[in-house]
Amino acid sequence: MQYKLALIGFGNVGQGFAQILRDKHASLAQQFGADFIIVAVCDLLKGSVCDPNGLDPATLLDTVTATGSLETVSAPHHGWDALQTIAESGADVVVELSYTDLKTGEPALTHLRAALNAGKHVATTNKGPIALHYTELKKIADAKGVEIGAEGTVMSGTPSMRLGLELLSAAGITRLQGIINGTTNYILTQMEAGMTYADALQEAQSKGYAEADPTGDVEGYDAAGKAVILANLLMGATLTLNDVDRTGITGLTPQDIASAAANGERWKLIGKVEKVNGQVTASVRPTRLPITHPLASVGGATNALTFTTDLLGDVTLIGPGAGRLETGYAILGDLLAIHRHFGK
Repeated sequence: MQYKLALIGFGNVGQGFAQILRDKHASLAQQFGADFIIVAVCDLLKGSVCDPNGLDPATLLDTVTATGSLETVSAPHHGWDALQTIAESGADVVVELSYTDLKTGEPALTHLRAALNAGKHVATTNKGPIALHYTELKKIADAKGVEIGAEGTVMSGTPSMRLGLELLSAAGITRLQGIINGTTNYILTQMEAGMTYADALQEAQSKGYAEADPTGDVEGYDAAGKAVILANLLMGATLTLNDVDRTGITGLTPQDIASAAANGERWKLIGKVEKVNGQVTASVRPTRLPITHPLASVGGATNALTFTTDLLGDVTLIGPGAGRLETGYAILGDLLAIHRHFGK
């Protein structure tokens, strides 16, 4: 079955996804019977291109690498904005990959509303609209008979959402706790190795783990957004960012790190979601864990999430929490889920 895709955003994740389709298109079609075709790409900085008959992923990648623009790709349509691309590209699925805004969810929120109201499936790695407006978006999707894929909003391509929604839902999830921000985990790992916070942050920025303004990561806002997503999608809660008890890592000192190490413990920024007597609460805070704890051994920019369940006890998932191909793979996972549910 063929699926026509419109990509809104063509930065690292969009290009990573295009790379996957460039390299794996034939094998995906053979293995799953799903023919994923990019028919449109729209990017705020790189321009836009649309061809209802399909765009070659290799050409898109080569052109952007060479020129930084999509406008020279040979195609019938150029210059469309995101909403025109969603409305007129003929796409079955809109892949929303624009920048994240955890205050308003825009512009991704407007893009997702437009796609869903037009009866199109959506897949997104954008935390903003999923953390802030998932309940509203899910109502639209249900009314239109389409699906929202949001795997890449937590733990990149490591399938935390799919594991919780599909494989562990019957086990009775009572608590989720984990390392869901790779930047802070990298900084804490480097501090334990002897760096100061400032030096560790600078190194994280030089490696591309941290933004020039690292506030969203180091003050726990990014992890809080992910905690809300986990609470609302996996536990049926209706939490907002204001409901998360949030503390970042900026107050931790080398003395704190050394004190924990001397006691056989290690600091981690832990996002936690818990259901007690039907009430769901969420927190993000630096936590001292025993070295023997499964999450304590997770170093660098790696993410991890422990599901506590009634039937299986604890199940811990460890994997990459960021990356071009890794997050692109999250989109592929969402598309394959749409194919399993609707491709009959």
